Parts: sequence; C-alpha cells; structure tokens
Amino acid sequence: MVRVENLTKSYGDVRALNGVSFVVKRGEIYGLLGPNGAGKTTTIKIIVGLLKPDSGNVSVLEHSPVDEPVEVKRLVGYVPEEVYLYDSLTVREFFEFVASVRGQTGDVLGLVETLVKSFEIEDYYDYPIAALSQGTKQKVAIIAALMHRPPILVLDEPIKGLDARSARIFKEIMQLHIQNGGAIIFSTHIMDLAENICTRIGIIHKGRILAEGTMQDLKKMVDESAGTLEEVFLELTREKEEIAHIVEELKRGLL
Repeated sequence: MVRVENLTKSYGDVRALNGVSFVVKRGEIYGLLGPNGAGKTTTIKIIVGLLKPDSGNVSVLEHSPVDEPVEVKRLVGYVPEEVYLYDSLTVREFFEFVASVRGQTGDVLGLVETLVKSFEIEDYYDYPIAALSQGTKQKVAIIAALMHRPPILVLDEPIKGLDARSARIFKEIMQLHIQNGGAIIFSTHIMDLAENICTRIGIIHKGRILAEGTMQDLKKMVDESAGTLEEVFLELTREKEEIAHIVEELKRGLL
C-alpha cells in the first residue's frame, strides 16, 4: 500500500535521509524505529506530502505525494509528532471544519461521536482548543485523522501524551484498522511499544534503514538469544559496547 524507494533528503550540510527504502503491505503495522534524529519524521513528512525529497520516490496506493498531494491526503490519516491545531476553534468547530475541508457530509458525525466518547472528551466538546491539555489535543488530532476512514494511517509518535486508558483504546483501534484491510506506518523510539504492536519493524539509524523484518527476523540477524528489541537495536546500531563503556565510566564517577 506504501512503497518508499531510495529517499534522500538534506538540510543544508546535514544528510537526514540516505537511501531509505521499504514497503508497507495491507494488514501490516510497519514500525519505523529509531532514536531522535534518525530520520523518522523526515521520512513520514515526505510520505504524507509535507516535504519533497531530494531524490527517490514514494507511492501511496500508486499515487505520488509530490504529484498528487490531494489524493494522497484523502488516502492517509496523519498524526504528526507535534500537534498543531486551530486554537481559536472549539473541538466541535474543529471537527466540523475538518469535515468540510474533506467534503464529508453528516454521516461522519456518528463516527466522531463514537470516538469522542471512547476517548472521554465529551466534556471538552465546546471548549476552545487553546484551553485543552496536551494529552487532550493529542486525542483531538487522532480523531481528526480517523474521521474520513482512510485506508492508511501514518502515525508519528502518536501515543505521546496519552493516558494509559486512551493509549490502550488507540492500540485497539489500530488492530481493528489492519483487520479491516488497512495499513499503518508507526514511528516511535519506544522499543517496548514497537515490539508489542508492530507486525514488521524497520530500524532506521543516521538516515539509513539498517535492518527490517519481524521480531524473529531481526533476532536472527544478531543473536537469536536476544531477549528484547532493545538488545537487537543496540547490536545492529553498534551502540552496545559504547553503552557498556559509558556505564563503567559512571560507576567510577558515581560509586
């Protein structure tokens, strides 16, 4: 459903992406896993059409985000890492605005009401967005991404700021989405989260995909006895020895 081929992107002298390629299939939650600054957000912004790559191509259900941005926006529900909403609107007005921009009719309101109740934000429906907590704003952004029932979800650290109940509900929504034949790209730096919910994982580091596959595939690349994704990640990025050295330095300084 999504094909990314040899993406490169630089910001001045800094090479953010250096030949990133991967494919996301129907029914998959593809985890884009890496530390801050690895290239996750740049990759996602190119996929949804917010940035143009220096070179390489992206296909979203055979549509180009560069050449067909409107069509790609129709196909994708996007939750950005940093949520920016219209602070002067109420939550209700914001959802109505999003529906009008997308040309949706009244039939979307039933889904919105279900999601609003699920995330327990009914009491804030007529509050201005500026008055909401960051976690509540995150819920509003998630609902806005889901309300046009897109086949593809592109999620950049979407659970950041959510309480445990809402995070669990969102994980259930993700599972329902792929069961219904959708696909998800899920960017995170939280190892446990990626290990628990992603069907395949691409490890991105310094603008490159170092490895990808299921958890078992990744373990085979390093050591099948590796117990966690964190251990696999540190082996693949060659940071395990560096961390061991830092720990020894800390012991000498602190103990």
